[in-house]
Amino acid sequence: MYPKRVPAPLRLPFGTMTWRMPSATKEVFLTFDDGPTPEVTHAVLDILDEYGAKATFFGIGKNVDEHPEIWRAVQDRGHSIGHHSYTHVNGWKTDRMEYIDDVHKAAKVIKSRLFRPPYGRISPRKAKALSKHYKIIMWTVLSGDFDINIDGEQCTDNVLSSLKPGDIVVFHDSVKAWPRLKEALPKVLEYIEKKGWKADKLPQ
Repeated sequence: MYPKRVPAPLRLPFGTMTWRMPSATKEVFLTFDDGPTPEVTHAVLDILDEYGAKATFFGIGKNVDEHPEIWRAVQDRGHSIGHHSYTHVNGWKTDRMEYIDDVHKAAKVIKSRLFRPPYGRISPRKAKALSKHYKIIMWTVLSGDFDINIDGEQCTDNVLSSLKPGDIVVFHDSVKAWPRLKEALPKVLEYIEKKGWKADKLPQ
C-alpha cells in the first residue's frame, strides 16, 4: 500500500528535500521516472506535445547509456532532466557509500543537479550527504501507475483526487507502467488545461 498524497508531517524530517513547488503561478509539475525506454518514452513525449505540456524526466543512468538518442529527444523537446541513480538502487537496503557511488555514476551520464531517490527510499544520513551535490526531488502525488493491481481509471483518480498547483506528480515511462499511464496521462493533462493551470518542468 502507498499514499496517493504524501501527508505534510511525513515531509518534515527530510528538510533537505523538495516535496512541492511554490504555487503562485498555478503550475503542476509532472515527472517521469525509470526511463528512457524505447517502448514508452517517445509515446509520452508525443502526448505531452499534444497538450503543449512540459515535464521532468528522472532517468536511470544505465538506461540513458543504452538509449542516448531517446534521452537527447527528451531534452530537444524542451523538457528538464534529472537522475534516478545508475542502477535503481534501494536506499534502505544499500550500503551508504555504495549508494552514493551509484548516484555519482549516474550524474556523470545525466548532466543535472536534480536527483530523485529510487522508490523514494533514502535515509536522512544519505540525504544529507547527497544534498551537498544535488537537489533532491521527492513528490506530493503518487500516481500508482506502477501498480499492476489497478487500472488506468484508478491511476487517474489517484492523481486528480487531490491535485493542487505546486504539486509534484510521479509517473513512470516504463513498460510496466504503460497500460495505466497511457490512459491516465491524457486525462490528467486535460484536467490541468480545463483548470487553467500549466503543466511545467522543474527548474534545473
